[in-house]
This record gives sequence, C-alpha cells and structure tokens, in this order.
Amino acid sequence: MKWTKFTIISTLLLSTMASTTVMAAEKEEQAPDFTTRTYHSLEVNTDILATSQLFKYDSGLSFEYPDAVRGIFVTGHSAGGERFEKLVDLIDTTDLNAMVIDFKEDMGYLTYKPEEDSPLAKLGIGQPFMKDPRAVLERMEEKQIYPIARVVVFKDSELANAKPELSFVEGNGVWKNGRGESFVNPFLKEVWDYNVQIAIEAAKLGFKEIQFDYVRFPEGFEKRADTLQYSMGEYENSELDPVQRRVEAVTDFVAYAREQLKPYDVEVSVDIFGYSATLPEAPGIGQNFSKISENVDVISSMIYPSHWTSYFGIAKPDLEPYKLVSEYAKVENKKLGELKDPPVSRPWLQDFTASYLGAGNYLNYGKAEVEAQIKALHDNGIEEYLLWNAGNSYSTGVDYTPE
Repeated sequence: MKWTKFTIISTLLLSTMASTTVMAAEKEEQAPDFTTRTYHSLEVNTDILATSQLFKYDSGLSFEYPDAVRGIFVTGHSAGGERFEKLVDLIDTTDLNAMVIDFKEDMGYLTYKPEEDSPLAKLGIGQPFMKDPRAVLERMEEKQIYPIARVVVFKDSELANAKPELSFVEGNGVWKNGRGESFVNPFLKEVWDYNVQIAIEAAKLGFKEIQFDYVRFPEGFEKRADTLQYSMGEYENSELDPVQRRVEAVTDFVAYAREQLKPYDVEVSVDIFGYSATLPEAPGIGQNFSKISENVDVISSMIYPSHWTSYFGIAKPDLEPYKLVSEYAKVENKKLGELKDPPVSRPWLQDFTASYLGAGNYLNYGKAEVEAQIKALHDNGIEEYLLWNAGNSYSTGVDYTPE
C-alpha cells in the first residue's frame, strides 16, 4: 500500500498572512526569522483517499475531457471582461476546446475576490478582475470548454514582501530580479501549503485541472545561492549537493500538491522551461524534466521559438517555427519514453510576434506560423497544445487540427 505524510498546518499561518498594514510595517523593521520549523505529520493511505467516493469533492459542474486539449491562455481581466465572450466564440467556432485562466497571477494576486467565508479571503490577495468566477465556469460548462486554472507558485512578489522570511533577502530588503519581481522559497512547506490551498479553492469552484507555473527557483539562482539570506527548512541537513537539493525541493512540491489535490478529482499539470528536457536538470532553478513529469498528469513545456538561442543547429529559431518545434518534440518524446508512466505532453506554442529580437531575427507570427508549430507536434505524435498570447489576441483563420 502507498502511504504518504501530510503536514498539519496551523490556522495561525493563515491569520498571520492577513496581518494589518500596521503589523506589516512593524515587521519591516525586524530581521526576518530564518529558524528551522518543526512539523508534525500523520500518515494517510493516499490510495484509499484518492479512490474513495467519500473523499471526492463535487463542484456541481460537469466537463468532459476533450479528445485532445487544444487551448488558449486567458487573463483574469479577459475572463472577467468583454473579451471573454469573444474568446468563447473563437473556441465555439474552431477546433479549440480549452481555456487556461489566470487564477493566481504573476504578482501573487488572486484574480477574483473570494467570498467572506472562503479561507482565501483572509489572505487579502483578491483582485476584482473576475467579478463572478463561478459564472465564468458555468458559461464554460454550457459550451463544454475545458477549464484549467493557472496558479503561479514561487514567483510571488505579494507574499515575498508581506513575509520576507518566506522569501530571499538581500541586505535589508527582499531580493528582486532585474524586472523587479520577487520569489518565495521552494524549500519551505509554508509556501507549498499556501499555494496548494489556493489550488484547492480553484478545484472547488469547478476547474477540472490545476496548472502550476513558475515551479522553480529564480533564474540564475546558482550565482546567488550563497549570498542571499533564506531558510532551507527541512532540507537544511540534506546530504545532497546544492543543485540536487533544489531539484528535490521542486519535485517534492509537485508530488505533494498532486497528492493533496486527489480528493478534488482534478488533473495536475506543470509548466516547465523547454530547455529543461534537453539537460539532466536546469541547475539553478531546480527543474528536472523527468522527475517533474513522473509526478504530474500533464507536462507543458514552453517551447516558443522566440525563447530559444541557437539550439538544435538552428541559428535563428524564431524564423523556423516548424523545425524548432519538431526538433524539440523528438527530444521530449525520447525523454518521456524512458518513463514507466509518462504524463500527457501538452506544450505551450507561440501566437505572438517577438519584435524585441530585432530586425532579421523574428517573424510576424500569424496563421502560417501557428499552424507550422501545431503540425510539427502532430508529425511527432503530440496532439495536445496550448497557445500563448499575453494580451489574448489570437491569430485568425488558423486550422487548429492540420494534417
């Protein structure tokens, strides 16, 4: 039988995360507490938990898993505004069939304001982008649009600033990357449970899949791991080297989240850097493609041609969308083929123009370029995909199931 340990979370954690502004100001003058936490745990038979109907949560909404997920990214603003019906119409009139909707976005905010009796209300991170997320999901049920909740995990400026001891500190303040963004600490189970709780609420609202994004340490972390101040929690006494310790923490979070979500009858997916599949692991950020893939239902590599340097012998990848995606797919197929129980592959594809690459290095992406990427996946036996456009303005006239 399979048994696992679940951490018992004190309700005190939630109440402290909802501290008043005055208390937060007082905290800024105190040194963050990096002392190692002690956790009490109990053993739960997860096979029983996952299969017993007594523990299955019913949201009241019903969605069928499509023949193959073909989806688009949707911001909270779009889901809660006039653009939503236009996106519904796009899906209704094409072979698209799914939406990935921001639930917890890149800065750490929820894209809706939870009801007062929701455990998330105490966190104080709700924003009114979606006035009524349940109504959004009911509309999607009506059209049988498969609903996926995107939950950004470790990139979280809001939580980092509210609780520096859960983040990485540099000098007297929370560390920020070059874009002014902060991350919270993947070593800490307090951070895991904070995000799992949010994912559970998404499942209870009616989402059928939880997609975790930014499941990693900050880029280039290996260059500052010895200079930043942070706790290693239960990994403090690990005998692994620093790279493997980060890999273990990230992988453990994914496995833990999936177990916690089993009673809610949802699929679990993770977004991952495409180049992670080409390496044993990404050393700074803690992503090991194979280990993460072993602990999810769906793996979504971000393989936008514009995001690659000279890879696979392609000097300017953005100019050759078919070749880039095809070469990547061969590598991924080999990697997943080595696993006993591989997840579904559902890569993120590019539906935007990367003009920032400079003249001669990019194409204006539209119908032809999107179809080329989809066909490259199809030609390599991969039928599921997601399209990314940050502004949710997707190309018109695309054949989403090209042969």
